[in-house]
This record gives sequence, structure tokens and C-alpha cells, in this order.
Amino acid sequence: YRTRLIVCHIKEDVMELWPAIDLRGGCCVRLQQGDYDRETVFGEDPVKTVKKFTSSGSRRLHIVDLEGAKDGAAIQADLIRQMVAAAGVPCQVGGGIRSRQIIESYLEAGVSRLVIGSVAIEQPKLFAELANAFPDTLVLGLDAREGKLAARGWTETSTQQAVDVAAQSAELPLAAIVYTDIARDGMLQGPNLPALDAMVQASPHPVVASGGIADADDLREVAATGASGCIVGRALYDGGLTLAAAIEASGDAL
Repeated sequence: YRTRLIVCHIKEDVMELWPAIDLRGGCCVRLQQGDYDRETVFGEDPVKTVKKFTSSGSRRLHIVDLEGAKDGAAIQADLIRQMVAAAGVPCQVGGGIRSRQIIESYLEAGVSRLVIGSVAIEQPKLFAELANAFPDTLVLGLDAREGKLAARGWTETSTQQAVDVAAQSAELPLAAIVYTDIARDGMLQGPNLPALDAMVQASPHPVVASGGIADADDLREVAATGASGCIVGRALYDGGLTLAAAIEASGDAL
């Protein structure tokens, strides 16, 4: 009998794609470098945007309450509940999540993962308690300017280095770390690959990159760093990158 040699190829540089929907005033918006005065409105019906992404093949969504991030409360919570209900795919939510009550409310609404930044920086003991209370559910949000962490909707910058805080989270049961280079966010100038690579090396958890993605090549370069995922925003809204091309470049197709 002839034998057949079956070779299984493991696909490399595959990562999760997270289309971003940022909310302000009930609309889908994008900011440049986190500046609330440099806002572009891309849609007045976020639920419609959710359905557009998911019907086009998105397997997950990243939703941010920009007002909540700045003010420390779940300002857009009711709208986010509607979006999650319409999505039918895992949703990761950030912005204003600073208490157990808010976490429980979002989880009850069907949110899969919650991104927490300000509490992690300003109240590390509380963040550790929350992470242990909700294992594999919280995502550490590390937003940096020149390596230093920013908080409260990026309106304040601390002296802490992002890579140091990532390393200090080694024992926490986190779902992931979202690392955003603020200088690149919304600028379509490409990601800060050296900083991202340093974060991937320093992080004990999967790293989701954010900021600067302009085209499919950027996504391939991010995947090559070993990042587990990538958040894409403005490029999908401006038309410089189609969702289909983004899915193909990230390898995140069904």
C-alpha cells in the first residue's frame, strides 16, 4: 500500500481584528491623538455601524465610551447595551469603567471583555481586586505618550512607563493588554512598531495593538511583532482600508 504524507501548515502572523467604534454624544466619532477638540463624526447611528461591521464579516468589536473615559462614568451605557445586543459577536468595551458595579452591569448586558486603564494606573490595588474577581474578563488598557502612561481619557499623563506596568501585571488573570500609542492614534501614519515590540516582549499577557493603522501592510507588520490582536478605527471609516482587506491581512477570517 502507498502511504500518504499529510503536512499540516500552521498559519503564522494570525491575529484578532477589532474594528473600533468610538462614541461621543451618541454618535460614532474618531479623535486625532485623543484630542477631544479634533473630532470627526462618521455616523449618527452606532447600532447601524455595528450591523454594517458584523454583516461584512467582523468577528468582534471594540467599543469605547469617550465621554465615560473622560468623566469616569458609564455615560453611553444604554447605547452600548443596544449595540451589544445588535452585534451577535464578542464586544470589548472601554471608557469609564471604574467600579465593580459598572463591570457587573456591562457583563449582564452581554459584553465579553472590559478595558480598564485609569483605575489600573491610579488604584493598582483596586484593579488587582477587580481582576481577580473577574478572571479572564478584564483587559489592561495602557495608553502611552513617548512610553509614559496617560489616563482619564488621555487628559492626564503619569510618570509610569507602560512596559513597567505591563510587567507588574504578570500574576493577574487578565484577558489581554490593549496598548495604544497616543501620538499615532487617528493619524493614519502607521503603528509605532519598536514600542509595540517592546510591549509584546514585556507583557506576560496577549497584547492588542492600537493606533496608527492605515493599510493592510500595517496590519501585517503588527502581526509580525507577535501581537495577538489589533484595533483599527479611522482607516476603516475613511475608506483607506476595507474591512475585507483588514480581515485578510490579519488572517482573522472564518
